[in-house]
Amino acid sequence: MDDTNANQINPSIRGLTENEVKKRIEKGLTNQTDISTDKTTKEIILSNTLTYFNLIFLIITVLLILVGSFRNLTFLPIIIGNTLIGIIQELRAKKTLEKMNFLNAPHADVVRDGVLQQIRSEELVKDDVILLTAGKQICADAVVIDGGIQVNESLLTGEADEVEKTSGSSLLSGSFVVSGECYARLEKVGNESYISKLSMEAKTMGSGEQSEMIRSINLIVKWVGIIIIPIGLILFWQSHFVNDDSIRKSVTSTVAAILGMIPEGLYLLTTIALALSTMNLAKRKVLLHDMKSIETLARVDVLCVDKTGTITEPVMSVKDMFLSKDSRNPLKTTDELKGLLIDYTAASQDNNATMEALKKYADEADGSVGKHRVPLDRLAFSSSLKYGSITFSDGIYLLGAPEFIMRDDYASIEKEILPYAEKGDRVLLFGRYEGSSIANGLSDRVTPLGFVALANPIRENAVKTFAYFKSQDVAIKVISGDNPKTVSQIAVQAGIDNAESYVDATTLDTDTKIKKAVREYTVFGRVTPKQKQKLVQALKKQGHTVAMTGDGVNDILAMKDADCSVAMASGSEAATQAAQVVLLDSDFAHMPDVVYEGRRVVNNVQRSASLFLVKNIFSLLMSLFSVIFMITYPLEPAQISLVSMFTIGAPGFLLALEPNRDRIKGHFLTNVMFKAFPGGLTDVIAVGALVICGEVFALPEESIGTIATMVLCVVGFMILFKISEPLNKMKYGVIGLNIIGFIFSGFFLKKLFALTDLSNICVLLMVVFGFAAESLFRYLTLLVEKLQEYYKKKKPKLKKYLELK
Repeated sequence: MDDTNANQINPSIRGLTENEVKKRIEKGLTNQTDISTDKTTKEIILSNTLTYFNLIFLIITVLLILVGSFRNLTFLPIIIGNTLIGIIQELRAKKTLEKMNFLNAPHADVVRDGVLQQIRSEELVKDDVILLTAGKQICADAVVIDGGIQVNESLLTGEADEVEKTSGSSLLSGSFVVSGECYARLEKVGNESYISKLSMEAKTMGSGEQSEMIRSINLIVKWVGIIIIPIGLILFWQSHFVNDDSIRKSVTSTVAAILGMIPEGLYLLTTIALALSTMNLAKRKVLLHDMKSIETLARVDVLCVDKTGTITEPVMSVKDMFLSKDSRNPLKTTDELKGLLIDYTAASQDNNATMEALKKYADEADGSVGKHRVPLDRLAFSSSLKYGSITFSDGIYLLGAPEFIMRDDYASIEKEILPYAEKGDRVLLFGRYEGSSIANGLSDRVTPLGFVALANPIRENAVKTFAYFKSQDVAIKVISGDNPKTVSQIAVQAGIDNAESYVDATTLDTDTKIKKAVREYTVFGRVTPKQKQKLVQALKKQGHTVAMTGDGVNDILAMKDADCSVAMASGSEAATQAAQVVLLDSDFAHMPDVVYEGRRVVNNVQRSASLFLVKNIFSLLMSLFSVIFMITYPLEPAQISLVSMFTIGAPGFLLALEPNRDRIKGHFLTNVMFKAFPGGLTDVIAVGALVICGEVFALPEESIGTIATMVLCVVGFMILFKISEPLNKMKYGVIGLNIIGFIFSGFFLKKLFALTDLSNICVLLMVVFGFAAESLFRYLTLLVEKLQEYYKKKKPKLKKYLELK
């Protein structure tokens, strides 16, 4: 708990006493909620244990025990190990995220015993009095008791307009403060608050949108889950009632087919890959609120950035202050201008980076300058208005964007600020309003008194970071509320491609102009929060995957609509809580790290998933082959386990952990199917032909099963070599260890894996089919690659045709 600004507190507001706080805590009237988007330890254990496929495995285990086929239970250690590893990795990731979430938890400025303190929002109690300033998210339902603020309730109501809240107004949790300052008393906390009730409804509706990778894996698992039951029943019926096999033989052959169709390690592989990436990014001070953002950022082709806090450092400094040359300006010296500005900053309650720079300048200024007059009224700076105001006894003074204050008269002062804008400095206009009230906006003229030039240094690693995104064909769009020329110059200095192409967003007054502008321009200046949102929406409608970075309340609407949102922790709490990714040290240079992690996860899981699907495709087609030709499924569960262990499971997991910075190309499911299909088809043709040969030469079923196992492993290792390209020492090592493991099991664990000694003719048959399978796999791979190229060429034409339709 930290004391903060205790000398600035309104003396009439005392807040609760420590004793009153204790009583409310005892009654459970705290701001803690039972709602969390994260899984509890219990949920993690249950979600990994009580799965549909684990139920299938349990039934299979019981059936095998009942028929006395104990050696075919070799899959059990793998399933149990998968489940335990999944639980342990998720718990580790949960622990890491909890530590980071604690550091990044929202805080509140609360008045207790007349002292202003900063505590975590969860520690608030009912009737606490909190101080709300710009950038703060309202953490519980409250009522304003002193002061006035402008609130954005768009996250709750969908309406982007800023709502004025004065004494007696109600405040809804989940909304955020745009400007102003007020004290508010909490009325509904914890589970009773508005945002908690909304969150509870959202939780019952499901986990929301999922990444393409997770969605594809779910689709595979869903269809496998549907088809294994009818196919299993048909295979058992055919084996026992048509082919007159024993119960034991029918059960084991059916179980082998079902085991082959279940992608038992695919979910675990994905879970571990995401969990490890989360922990890797945590070490780099990157917090993920949503794991799907890893994949989304890796697929991003347009990155929208705000100037302040992203390209530049969040801290500003006053570079220059000069008088306006306008003939109506009554000020004669710079000291007079300084005095008025110091009065303005002393009276202002704004807490943005601009005002902090001005207040620091005022503190360092000559003490004789400025009278520190008492303000009669205030209008806090607003991102939508682009200015703020203070009313003194001699009139209304304005400070903000020159274009928005001068309006039609802007051309008369443009030349004065142009030299600064061209250097990348931010220029504010300080003027006096000639009207008597600005309650309904600026209708009368404004007398320009002077200008303040603010320097905003570019981040140290900005040039290198943007060069990386350029090399990856990621387009950068700079969206800022500042003067477009200023923003353009900053973007040029940061090395952003085509940064000279800029537009003033005040001219983009229709959706059609916005859609056209996002195609033509790189830099957008004088953008309102609503326009930021529309720019992101326009980019998404054009088929782009969009990421939005920001640090202020004016970025939240756009961040919410982007495919992936990234916030700087040094910015407003509302922005960091709304974002999917938070850079805890506010270093934009970490962005490539997030992209690399995403690429590693998606590319490696995609590669390993194709290994799993080879077995699934083979088993499905082999089951259909068995049904059509009225034969018994030729393999036993133990043999399927041997093939899975050394050609799929172990190498798949090891390869999923290696570095991979390749760009993600195409769609997850399409890529996986194209890679898996040649191997699966090779397997089913080879084993199908082998079964027919076995019947022709009257070979024992046990020998056919052993030969089929060997052929499947040969094809499996060929597939492993193919998907591991380009090969390196690590990959050779992984493949070599698995080949040694397979040979060892084949010689010393024959009985465990249902392998038998082979006659000379069987050995010859195995060698012939092994070489034939190699050639078949090679030619099928070439055929599928040609089909894939054809598909890629046709896809853009088809997409264009559909768009025209």
